[in-house]
Amino acid sequence: MPSEKTGPIQREEFDVVVVGGGGAGLAAAVEARSLGRNVVLLEKNPKLGGSTSRSVGSFTASNTPLQLRQGILDSPEDHFEDMGLFCARRNLPDNHALRRVLVENVTETFHWLSSLGVVFFGPTLEEPHRRPRMHNVLPTSGAYIYHLLRRARRVGVRIDLDTSVSDLIVEGGRVVGVHAKRAGRAIDYGAAGGVVLATGDFSGNREMRTTYISPDVELARPANPTNTGDGHRMVLALGGRLINSHVYLGGARFDQPPPKFLASLPPIGLIARPMAWAMENLPMRFLRPFVMSFLTAMLRASSNMLNQGGLMINRDGKRFADELGEPNLEIPKQPDGLAYILLDGDLVRKFSGPPNYVSTAPGVAYAYLPDYRRSRKDIYTEAPTLAKLAGKLGMNAEVLERTIANFNAVGGSRRPFGEGPYVALGPVRYYITYADSGVAVDERHRVLGLADRPIQGLYAAGFIGMGGMLLEGLGHHIGWAFTSGRRAGRFAAQGTTNSPNSPQ
Repeated sequence: MPSEKTGPIQREEFDVVVVGGGGAGLAAAVEARSLGRNVVLLEKNPKLGGSTSRSVGSFTASNTPLQLRQGILDSPEDHFEDMGLFCARRNLPDNHALRRVLVENVTETFHWLSSLGVVFFGPTLEEPHRRPRMHNVLPTSGAYIYHLLRRARRVGVRIDLDTSVSDLIVEGGRVVGVHAKRAGRAIDYGAAGGVVLATGDFSGNREMRTTYISPDVELARPANPTNTGDGHRMVLALGGRLINSHVYLGGARFDQPPPKFLASLPPIGLIARPMAWAMENLPMRFLRPFVMSFLTAMLRASSNMLNQGGLMINRDGKRFADELGEPNLEIPKQPDGLAYILLDGDLVRKFSGPPNYVSTAPGVAYAYLPDYRRSRKDIYTEAPTLAKLAGKLGMNAEVLERTIANFNAVGGSRRPFGEGPYVALGPVRYYITYADSGVAVDERHRVLGLADRPIQGLYAAGFIGMGGMLLEGLGHHIGWAFTSGRRAGRFAAQGTTNSPNSPQ
């Protein structure tokens, strides 16, 4: 429950308090501090990054310099309409006002990130976008946090790590700070202008995802285990509400790649800019292995491999679900909670190049089987026969061969599983990438409470600040994180919501 200011607990005063040290929180803190406010950012983990640092890092925007350089004429209005084509697939209510905020501001966010030193490559087309809009950060999504942290330190944002926020402090109906714990000691952080919640989603909270999404995802692994719905809980305590609480993105993800030297290099311009130049001027077939060597993310396997005839087997070589149904939900119930995606020779050829990709990937937009063969030998297994494939995977060859024979014998509408060479991708595990449910907010990112009235002094950005907007398609979540973070930080820095000088 929200607490009133009490007793002898130590209290420190700031103009703006930002809760959460991912992309949205860092953007909010930097923006508020750039306006001359005294800002503290609180992060419960020992380091910054949040979901942003775990993402592929795609950033979707219109009318960017990279588009113009390639003669691509685009507009926020076309971007707005194309987002609707993505969202129509879900048949869910959307927040058109917030979508308008995104498309009309995300280009300026792109310029801002570039001014901080973030380097992009692209854009790449993702249908049903009518034009290429997906920009890929170089060399990895860690570049966002690296450059934002540098700017935060340069402008003087105070950053308190290992600091967990338990609830909001309310005085006279206005949020004036947060109650937290740092180094085992309770401390209140006062916020004269406002508190910005950038606390991510609730996919790491087993109880919340079971309650709000489905009991089917109880055993799923969260891509970010520290996204435990802290901000959602605090908003609910003030009479706020969740929108689209059942919406989430889940799927089969490959294990994180083993550590590589190149991936440990700092994402500075001396590395990223030559990469961008090379990707624009040199044959991509030579560059892909180099770019993929920076890979750090747990990439999500495209369901198209199963839709077009791939099979999913467990570590014993047995099918355990209908691949055209919801096979991913059954993965946590398998031995060791893992599975493999099995492709025959026809599918191996098909997924070796566009338009059939295995996954998205930083820097190269889409990754295909040759990329995995070269750069992800830890999860790529190939053999000319099923028996030899089983041997490489440590399976019983007779069991795997019988699994395929039984599948082909049943027949039905699906294509038979054909001849080799065979490829097994995995292990894959079932992850919830994010719970796509935010709290109700208005176009100024103010959190809405009882009767949908703004809660004075409280703002939300990133996942928690989605306000019922659907962010289908690649690169929209990252764009929203930085765009909403900057705007929320700006409004909180303004210190009042009815000033004629408030940013629009």
